[in-house]
Amino acid sequence: MERKLIEQFRYFLKDSIRKKIDFAETDQNRGVAAPPIEKPYPPDGVRIDLAKFGKWRDIPGVDLAKAIRNRKSRRVYTREEMTLDELSFLLWATQGIRTKMDEGHAYRTVPSAGCRHALETYLCVVRVKGLLAGTYRYLPIEHQLLLERADESIGSKVVEAIFGQPYPAQSAVTFVWTAVPYRMEWRYSLAAAKVIALDAGHVCQNLYLACEAIGAGTCAVAAYDQGAMDRLLKVDGKEEFTVYLASVGKRRTSDTA
Repeated sequence: MERKLIEQFRYFLKDSIRKKIDFAETDQNRGVAAPPIEKPYPPDGVRIDLAKFGKWRDIPGVDLAKAIRNRKSRRVYTREEMTLDELSFLLWATQGIRTKMDEGHAYRTVPSAGCRHALETYLCVVRVKGLLAGTYRYLPIEHQLLLERADESIGSKVVEAIFGQPYPAQSAVTFVWTAVPYRMEWRYSLAAAKVIALDAGHVCQNLYLACEAIGAGTCAVAAYDQGAMDRLLKVDGKEEFTVYLASVGKRRTSDTA
């Protein structure tokens, strides 16, 4: 790789760009209203209620130190279905809202730069009890799932979009996180890109630890065909695009470390 390109991509990891931004000119400081924390949805869309915090069934407690010790990427899953309560718990753990302050701000179960939360969560469901196979979007304000499309072949389509990595087709569900970059750019302008990437890491680590509580495994995926994944989710690839994925499935009892 050319040295200039290496230096360019290393620059992305630094915070040097902050000194080049006139924050007085960001949309936030110009008085533009904050973008909403959730994409709109059609009023006649099919929505599925999820179990709220503390109301889910059969979610055992887990020792945090043990969960951290056992955390690893797991690519082999059983054929066992995941329950809707288990999925509710994982969604709460990764993007659940603790307090909504206004239309543009909410405190969640994960940190986000400037409380901007630029991510949307999509689910490619293969085996979740009570749900059709297909694509869903998580609605964090309502704590509901919005059915985007029923699709019996969704698992194989995800595999195709991630260069043939097989485990999403074998999993119960694949989490796909997209970025809506303007939510972060509204506050940080050109400095938004790095912190969006950091936010995705916070979310996925919560997923890893939460999976330990339900006897599930997960594997983060950062290698994918950008255009194929965006088309699969039917996002425009400009104002919203895929940034990260993770397959989730129940693991064998013996697979504990």
